[in-house]
Amino acid sequence: MNHDFLVGTMKINTAHHLEIGGIDTVTLTKEYGTPLFVYDVFQIKQQCQTFIQAFKELGVTAQVAYASKAFSCLAIYQLMAKEGMSLDVVSGGELYTAIQAGFPKERIHFHGNNKTEKEILEALDYQIGCFVVDNFDELALLNRLTTARKQVVNILLRVTPGVEAHTHDYIITGQTDSKFGFDLLNGQGEQAVKLAMEMPYIRLKGLHSHIGSQIFETDGFVMAIEKLLMQAAEWQQTFGFSLEILNVGGGFGIRYTEEDQPLPLAHYIQQIVSTVKEKTKQFALKLPEIWIEPGRSVVGDAGITLYEVGSQKEVPNIRNYLAVDGGMTDNIRPALYDAKYTGVLANRADETAEETYSIAGKCCESGDMLIWDLPLPKAHYQDILAVFATGAYGYAMANNYNRIPRPAVVFVENGKKQVVIQRESYENLIQLDQPLADFY
Repeated sequence: MNHDFLVGTMKINTAHHLEIGGIDTVTLTKEYGTPLFVYDVFQIKQQCQTFIQAFKELGVTAQVAYASKAFSCLAIYQLMAKEGMSLDVVSGGELYTAIQAGFPKERIHFHGNNKTEKEILEALDYQIGCFVVDNFDELALLNRLTTARKQVVNILLRVTPGVEAHTHDYIITGQTDSKFGFDLLNGQGEQAVKLAMEMPYIRLKGLHSHIGSQIFETDGFVMAIEKLLMQAAEWQQTFGFSLEILNVGGGFGIRYTEEDQPLPLAHYIQQIVSTVKEKTKQFALKLPEIWIEPGRSVVGDAGITLYEVGSQKEVPNIRNYLAVDGGMTDNIRPALYDAKYTGVLANRADETAEETYSIAGKCCESGDMLIWDLPLPKAHYQDILAVFATGAYGYAMANNYNRIPRPAVVFVENGKKQVVIQRESYENLIQLDQPLADFY
């Protein structure tokens, strides 16, 4: 196998099994069943501190907010709080989870393109640190509610700077057509700044942008920062706008397959900070506080999914199908947008690959394929397949298609283990159902 995917505490132990957090993965499957999400807490902590320390070493004031859409639950929010992270939430459900986890309210940032009045009131009641305002309707609603309550709130305005980045593909003007944010090119951004500055209980602290995901270069961030700071300088001159916070979003890439070549996390921060310093000096601006929002790069490669191998089907001279006991119900990304993964037989982790398999899920969909061409030793019934880098957008997007219960989630560190999300039961599946009553 390619040992480059053994990150954090992952290793192959003396039993020839994949180990994570000091615990044999085969042992984990015997205790907790499959499919099973396993997170390496050490790796998560390491990623958090890499971001935080990078800013500290560069001597700038910053917030690193975990983009919790990648994976949210009580335990991950509590871990993020202990690591000194801030938190990016995008719904009332994520906010509720953060509140129940006791997450520090001043470090919660509320995103989203369609926050409801109920969600905004819940956030106002909890007195969160910041709203990232996405559109004129939200700005008006927030103004009405804060005025009625006489409650001051901090906001950032999400703007689309005309830069879109996906891996190596940069589009200079491609973000104008987006459901998110105020567009800079057509003047919406300037109009929003003017309106916000006139609202009595709104404190406009700065600007936010998010240019894409799975980004393996820094060019897109450099271009976006330059556009945003140039605009901020112009607004400062024309109507006294003061940029206190610049939030450049997230999107830092991770390694899913051998083709992925992400940069070291600190390199992203170094380039972001150097660009902000250079451009603020050029445009005669004060150095703002810098915020980022990593999600995938915090938890993505810290998580693996363990499956039990079931049936096999050989299509002669075409393909060998190897089915596992999960699929698009615990990882919809391959079916949704052709996401790529790799994996290993966890119970025979150091054996030489002899076959190429296409890993099929158990859902009643032809598109329920997890990995199309995966070299493995000759697989047997009840082998354990470990798929790497499933920590982001796996459980977060899990579903009950075909009435398949969602897996358990286990955190591991230094030989200790804890179930942080229990496996759903069949009883859980029908707990909200109501039997037919009045039609016959």
